[in-house]
Amino acid sequence: MKQKALLIASVLIGLLAALLTRSYLNAKDREVVRMKEAFEKKNHRIDVVAVKKPLPSGTVLAKTDIGALSVVEATVKGHVVKIDDYLLIINKKLIRALPEGAPIFWSDVEGGEPGSRGLAGDIKQGMRAISVNVSGSASVSGMVKPNDHVDVLGTFSFPSKTVKDEMELVTLTILQDVLVLATGKETAKSQFMGDSRAASAYNTVTLEVSPRETEMLVFAEQIKGRISLALRNPDDVYFEKTLPRVNFEMIQSEIESLNSFRQQKLLRKRTE
Repeated sequence: MKQKALLIASVLIGLLAALLTRSYLNAKDREVVRMKEAFEKKNHRIDVVAVKKPLPSGTVLAKTDIGALSVVEATVKGHVVKIDDYLLIINKKLIRALPEGAPIFWSDVEGGEPGSRGLAGDIKQGMRAISVNVSGSASVSGMVKPNDHVDVLGTFSFPSKTVKDEMELVTLTILQDVLVLATGKETAKSQFMGDSRAASAYNTVTLEVSPRETEMLVFAEQIKGRISLALRNPDDVYFEKTLPRVNFEMIQSEIESLNSFRQQKLLRKRTE
């Protein structure tokens, strides 16, 4: 009987030891998991925007200037530009020189972090923002978007140069290759961040222009001119040096030569 009691006690002690060992090991496992989580949190890596080559102060950033860099988040404390936000710094100017491979911080870019100063922070130094009234058709069926580049045309009623005391309609290109800052209330920032409140049909377009160009556009609207926008390819920087004032007589005299030019230069040539 005594031996049986000793056997039972031994079994119970063994089970208790096993339970205590398992509990200890589970506690150690939880401690390892906590340490691993703390390490990963401390050494969490993020993808940020970095420069591919040394860039001097004043450089206007292009896609070819920047790339992605994986860094430990703790090493780039502050407002670093994350890779998901790279479009927001394209065409922005650096305000200090950066060496090759350096991450870009919002403080390195003209205008600073999005939302810090609203639309005003997106305007380049020496430039101005002005809104012009445009209809849907005058803004390429409403397909002009923030960060697009456009030519600005105006149609006006001017005194005729050939018939005294008569008025005639004249169309001319006022400005070429103008950056669109906003369409209605939608900016590049709101578009990128998915702010659906800003995205809607619009009847105004905000352009980035010089102070002298601002005066021209204000005057054009004051004399009841009709403003139209011609959308450009983003990579097209061609500038037409001599553009005529177009009136009815000019259309009559030039229509044949314009179509010949299209056939010879702009469209695919037909084989003889």
